[in-house]
Amino acid sequence: MASSSSPSLSSLVPLLVSLFIVVCAAGNFNQDFQITWGDGRAKILNNANLLTLSLDKASGSGFQSKNEYLFGKIDMQLKLVPGNSAGTVTAYYLSSKGSTWDEIDFEFLGNLSGDPYILHTNVFSQGKGNREQQFYLWFDPTADFHTYSILWNPQRIVFSVDGTPIREFKNLESIGVPFPKRQPMRIYSSLWNADDWATRGGRIKTDWSKAPFTASYRNFNANACVWNRGKSTCKSNSPSSNAWLSQELDSTAQQRLSWVQKNYMIYNYCSDKNRFAQGLPLECTHS
Repeated sequence: MASSSSPSLSSLVPLLVSLFIVVCAAGNFNQDFQITWGDGRAKILNNANLLTLSLDKASGSGFQSKNEYLFGKIDMQLKLVPGNSAGTVTAYYLSSKGSTWDEIDFEFLGNLSGDPYILHTNVFSQGKGNREQQFYLWFDPTADFHTYSILWNPQRIVFSVDGTPIREFKNLESIGVPFPKRQPMRIYSSLWNADDWATRGGRIKTDWSKAPFTASYRNFNANACVWNRGKSTCKSNSPSSNAWLSQELDSTAQQRLSWVQKNYMIYNYCSDKNRFAQGLPLECTHS
């Protein structure tokens, strides 16, 4: 039964019994990831400091992390498909396995040349999602690399872009909202064709004359708890390296979050009363 008070860190992680904080410095992709599909369309380049995914009419491509994580601050720099990317989706997310999986999503929905990308976010807990928020970005995400971050600790999930928070999903187990905290997750990314829905609801199809479409990745960093053989705790010799485990948004970060949501949010499930005619989800009334 849900507690009436916010759970402490020690009560949230009693099942974790033996692990380490691991800091993966800016990225050796051979060390941290494995290409999982695409038949050669995914490439690790530049002494394993760069990874590219490509999509053509035959197939997309993808990769996943070698490690599983249970809480962490995950950073990755991405440069998205340039030009006319309508119909394509670049997905970058954390996910567990099974029918009651947890998931934390960044998805970048392609555009017609000159139109903005849509950044789609979602949070799944115990197999339930339907928590979409969508944003435009305040820069061209195809012109250069930008840092997309997920802070996931026992109290909250924060999505950030170049250090600016765009979304916070709090732990509201006290009112009966499931929160991802028991299932270790891997990092996944894929580039794939979704022209049945991705761009203007599927009205704009992929222009295969522009293929191959390519997205690029660099500077992966994970300050995180790595799950190993069913065990994990977040121990470190340096208390400062554990700060993310209890990190919250200070007043400056709250102001930046409000700025993004006021100026760049284009869809919020918590405002969609037509979709939730029987009443908005519980977390929407306690944000």
